[in-house]
Amino acid sequence: MTRFFLGVDAGGSHCRSRLVDASGRVLAEAQAGPANAGLGLIALHATLRDVTDRVVRQAGLDAADVAQISAAMGVAGISRSGVRAALEGFAFPFATTVFESDAEVANLGAHGGADGATLIIGTGSIALVRVNGETFRIGGYGFPISDEGSGAALGLSAMRHAMRALDGRTRATPLSAAVTERFGHDTARAIAWMDQATPRDYGSFAPLVMAHAEADDVIARSIVEDAAGHIERFIETIFERGATRCALLGGLSQAMRPWLRARTVARLSEPLGDALDGALYLAGLPGCAREGMA
Repeated sequence: MTRFFLGVDAGGSHCRSRLVDASGRVLAEAQAGPANAGLGLIALHATLRDVTDRVVRQAGLDAADVAQISAAMGVAGISRSGVRAALEGFAFPFATTVFESDAEVANLGAHGGADGATLIIGTGSIALVRVNGETFRIGGYGFPISDEGSGAALGLSAMRHAMRALDGRTRATPLSAAVTERFGHDTARAIAWMDQATPRDYGSFAPLVMAHAEADDVIARSIVEDAAGHIERFIETIFERGATRCALLGGLSQAMRPWLRARTVARLSEPLGDALDGALYLAGLPGCAREGMA
């Protein structure tokens, strides 16, 4: 009989884990760096092993205990070709290990394992909708083609504005000056950064964009208002597709709420739990609903 349950939420900004006993009592939690499949399968596996090894050590479990763990991992980018098969081929020391997307476990956690939808606005963006036990997603195709309304999208728009301002194609604003200051106002340095930049790197500009929007920078406001429009349309589509509950999640969700219309905010539900709770549902923690999962 499984004695322990381990949940992992592996996202584009960080990777978290939670270990509980069969009663649901939390034994330990741990955190590591980003674990998006887009960073490479070897790096992904290394981070997953790191965060699970940490939580096991913190809980003081021995090898015999580890062999009685039922684990579930929600992994960003699992829908990419070959990622799920690679994950299932990786070595983990647990009794069982199952995988789903990070959005799936977030959705399960937010609605206590029942039907509902989540719109996750963080480094990226994706909506997960579960209706009558069937799960489907809206958006979330990856940066830069998708991830509308996200931190990475805010950062990309800010970089575009800053680069245009540097060469005089648009009027400089405090936002553009703050962005280009990171590169010594040097176009070549900015280009070199962009050649290597990840979605998380672009997302690092999101707090700067939000701060300048709140300070009434005209370009920053237009960037945030555009993001809010995408978030509004996400939420409208979620309800059009049959959801009865929708929770707004992710690192940027609270910052964006004031930019949404009051009628949109009124339709949102508060989450019942987090992504790690959802991963524990997926792992089969007693009392958690796994039936009917897509």
